[in-house]
Amino acid sequence: MAQQARAQRTRKALIESAAEMFDRHGFALASLSTISAHAGVSKGAMHFHFANKESLAEAVGAAAAQRLARITDRRRGHLPGGALQLLIDATHDLARGLGEDAVLRVGLGAGHAPGHYGACGGDPRGLWTAWVGEVLRRAAGEGAMTRSAPADAVTATLVATTLGLGTLTSPPDPAAPAPRTDATVTTLWNLLLPRLATTGAAGELVPSGTPGRGGPPGASE
Repeated sequence: MAQQARAQRTRKALIESAAEMFDRHGFALASLSTISAHAGVSKGAMHFHFANKESLAEAVGAAAAQRLARITDRRRGHLPGGALQLLIDATHDLARGLGEDAVLRVGLGAGHAPGHYGACGGDPRGLWTAWVGEVLRRAAGEGAMTRSAPADAVTATLVATTLGLGTLTSPPDPAAPAPRTDATVTTLWNLLLPRLATTGAAGELVPSGTPGRGGPPGASE
């Protein structure tokens, strides 16, 4: 059991290190020796878990998909404001997560450095796009969306905007604290909701996010 726990910690450290190096230098320039040294893991131990850099990128993407799932699954129960409020809360949490978490940035292709994000597993960007579209269709079914707000166009706008925030808010200096995104995301929703939400739905929505919604998930896997 102790050996298994150590192996899990080693694997997690390598995934975190790979994400940071891919985010900082790009996939092509991030070397396996740098990744293993940054993780405090020997090259032999690294190769026990991952055969090559491509398999590390797959693991980073899969970890990003797991963290994204925790963001999107957090508030599936009833909320005042329904599906649109669920989406508002998730965009706040994702924007903050992209600012703080290299795994999410790399998995979603929202980092500063040129990357090889097509190698990442789990398709987190596709999962985010599909989830946003699903929630918008649910909001339309609840009567919360205006007829002038087609779900496909709104989905594309929100996905592009949230991933763009990842690039704008992630700190160029890894030691620097991540900038706060709450005001930016709130402004986004203040601009969008008058065109998206019906008059009846708009009165229940909180563009700044519902209190106590929680932050983005930590690196617990």
